[in-house]
Amino acid sequence: MSGLIPQITIAVFKNLKAEQIKKLKSAEITSNGEVLFYAIIPPEEGGTTITDVIKTEAEHLAFRANTIGGKELADVRV
Repeated sequence: MSGLIPQITIAVFKNLKAEQIKKLKSAEITSNGEVLFYAIIPPEEGGTTITDVIKTEAEHLAFRANTIGGKELADVRV
């Protein structure tokens, strides 16, 4: 990435507690230099309004991505 969004490896991310994750800036989660996903974390001081906006946008983007591809959990676990 261009440095606008911090990168965190999946190994580090998996070892964080929920309370720690809530305090982070949004981040690009990587493994072996490959982007796995983006963790969009609303600022704690942003209040309900910013959280709702982020949730709505994330749901919209996830819906659009799912119409293009991806597999269900049951299909991946086979």
